[in-house]
Amino acid sequence: MTGWLATGLEILTLVVLLGIVQRPLGDYIAVTLESKRHLRVERGLYRFLRIDSAADQKWSTYLISLLAFSLAGFGLLWLILSTQQWLPLSLGHGPMSADQGFNTAASFVANTNWQSYAGESTLGHTAQAAGLTVQNFVSAAVGIVVAVALIRGFVRNHTDRLGNFWVDLTRVVVRVLLPIAVVGATLLIVCGVIQNLASPTTITTLAGVGQTIPGGPVASQEVIKLLGTNGGGFFNANSAHPLENPNAASNFLQYFLILLIPVSLPRTIGRLLGNYRQGLAILGVMVALWAISLTVTMVSESAHPGSALQAAGGAMEGKETRFGVASSVLFATATTLTSTGAVDSMHSSYTGFGGGMLLLNMLIGEVAPGGVGSGIYGILILAVITVFVAGLMVGRTPTFLGKQIGTTQMKWAAGYLLVVPALVLVNTAIALLGGNQDTAANPDSPHGLTELLYASGSAANNNGSAFAGLSANTPFWNISLGVLMLLGRFVCIGMVLALAGSVARQGSRPDDAGTLPTHRPLFATMLFGMVILVSALTYLPALALGPIAEGLS
Repeated sequence: MTGWLATGLEILTLVVLLGIVQRPLGDYIAVTLESKRHLRVERGLYRFLRIDSAADQKWSTYLISLLAFSLAGFGLLWLILSTQQWLPLSLGHGPMSADQGFNTAASFVANTNWQSYAGESTLGHTAQAAGLTVQNFVSAAVGIVVAVALIRGFVRNHTDRLGNFWVDLTRVVVRVLLPIAVVGATLLIVCGVIQNLASPTTITTLAGVGQTIPGGPVASQEVIKLLGTNGGGFFNANSAHPLENPNAASNFLQYFLILLIPVSLPRTIGRLLGNYRQGLAILGVMVALWAISLTVTMVSESAHPGSALQAAGGAMEGKETRFGVASSVLFATATTLTSTGAVDSMHSSYTGFGGGMLLLNMLIGEVAPGGVGSGIYGILILAVITVFVAGLMVGRTPTFLGKQIGTTQMKWAAGYLLVVPALVLVNTAIALLGGNQDTAANPDSPHGLTELLYASGSAANNNGSAFAGLSANTPFWNISLGVLMLLGRFVCIGMVLALAGSVARQGSRPDDAGTLPTHRPLFATMLFGMVILVSALTYLPALALGPIAEGLS
């Protein structure tokens, strides 16, 4: 009973703190992005880069700017990883191989942060800080600005303009991510996370054995990996490493940071739309999905069907004893329901149903609450689908946020829903047919199939967490997963911005007796059902052969 009480208090504390913060932070993000005033540092940056801050871009120009920026970041990061031996503070590490460098560059630019390398034995401090950490900031900002551009499409009338990508990106980085990151990094350092530029130190333990203690700018990378729902750890063990996540306090702070911005963005939506109830309806669906996922995973990992589990107090294999089952499950649920991918426990060691739930969290599109920005535009796409289906069922005009949902809008929304499942299932099939299933720990078992499906799902959904049993540092996996990350990120973004442009060209249609109100519990319930239905129709056969079969065995 004491354990369950402690778990309940931990969850309650998390929910209360997020509830307190989401309103002011959500309002602040909205005000920041709609402000007419530029800070001095922003004006200087615009002059240096010759950016017209007054320009209002069409959706296609907005997309081209985003793709050009991301392509430049991809090329620069790949160059850093390929030449790090000549950079200062390289710590003697050589260059990454071409396929692994491609995978890593694609991963961090796509806000995925899948890591097929061990950070402390592969990268120097400059590559970590100037390469990976910078991309953690800007890739997170890209997700937020795309979500805001979609909202502008619904707010604006008779125009094809969605704002200025360069201004939006700069403001999110300078005014939102950097200030919170400074505070968060300070708190992490207080909790014991290291922050220095020291080289690895070799010590002699009490047992007389030599041990290497790594150093580095960990807290500064850790905070934005969490805040930006990136997930790439400084060390190979990620947030299970004691220098990256030393205690229960730092563990709580980390999954709080993961959820902070995604939970606040529905409030941003409400403010930009001038309809706070719409934001609350979306937040309500997110919370319901999160609560169900957390409950299923918690019960699965806390069950005591065997003597070993009873003695350990739960399914403790692969989990840190300093965190226990409850905190590990909270972290795992947060990281897979957002596009974070950070881990403080090994998901491959979860029970069949527990690990299957973590996989399903990604496959439903990570919309509860989702990654920074990507969760919002993902659930809004599902809302568009829901409105259209509801209109067909009851004969009402499919209208969402004052804009009619017609053939054009449905093409973009349906395309968005089909891209990621196609990538996931096709790549998993190729891995099976091409013999790459042998890279899994148990290739001929349901668990082996889950590992392959999890890797493809993690990459295409831009999550980045791994099932731990897969040997992913091979040319096939580095290249295929890198391609999945780029397509899963930027093809979907292209469809979101195209949808935004199509609704922005319309005029606003006020709700009447012939439209379905989308801010009420009825619509929220339908949206919840649509999330479950789309996932079940798409992935149930694969899940039945993998985690469900493992759980039933």
